Amino acid sequence: MLNTIISGSITIDDFLICTAVSLALGIAGAFLFMFRNTYTKSFVLTLAVLPAIIQLVIMMVNGNIGAGVAVAGAFGLVRFRSAPGTAKEITMLFLSVAVGIATGMGYVAVAVLFFAIVALVILVLTATGFGKGMGTEKDLRITIPENLDYDGLFDDLFAKYTVSHELQTVRTTNMGTLFELQYKVGFKGNGVPKAFIDELRCRNGNLNIVCGKLASKEALL
Repeated sequence: MLNTIISGSITIDDFLICTAVSLALGIAGAFLFMFRNTYTKSFVLTLAVLPAIIQLVIMMVNGNIGAGVAVAGAFGLVRFRSAPGTAKEITMLFLSVAVGIATGMGYVAVAVLFFAIVALVILVLTATGFGKGMGTEKDLRITIPENLDYDGLFDDLFAKYTVSHELQTVRTTNMGTLFELQYKVGFKGNGVPKAFIDELRCRNGNLNIVCGKLASKEALL
C-alpha cells in the first residue's frame, strides 16, 4: 500500500495522480497554516502550489546527478532572494517540500499519511495552546528624567503586578535630557492593569509610557 506508483518510466496517469495529490495536499497545507494564524495571500498561495512544483523537480532529476546538482544551485540562488520567515512559516515550507518529494517519487500514500499525521498534531497543539506562557508578555517603554537612577527604580511595582521583567535597552532621548527604558514584562493576567500604569506615571513624573505586544521578530528562527 505504501509502495511507489511509479514503476520504470513515468506515465501520464502516474503524473496526473501525483500532481492531483500534490495540489490537494498543498491546498490543505495552506488551510492548515491559516488556522488561528496571521498570513498573507502570497504565502498561502505559495504553500498551495509548492508541493506540485517540488514534485515535478523530483520527477525530472530522479536518477540524474547532473540535473540534481543544477537544481540544488538554483534553489540556493532563490534562497538569497527570499526574506526570512517566522518559525511556523519555515515549518510549513518544509512540510510542503517533504510532501512534494514523496509525491515526486510516486509515494502518494506515504505523502497523504504523513501530511495527515503532521496536520493532526499541529491542529491539536494549536487548539490546546501548547507552548503558550502562563502570563502575557508585553513590551514596556518608560521615559524618565535623566536625574533619576533607573537601576531598581520600578522593582517593587514589577514584583506587585508582573510575573517576570527584564530590562532590554536604555537609550537617551530629547537631546540627552530623558532616558527611555525598554522592558520585556510578563503580566499575571491577560491585560495591562490600569493601576500599574498609574503608579508608573507617579514614579516617572507623568512622562511617556508605552506598553504593547512584543515585536514579531520573536517568532523568527
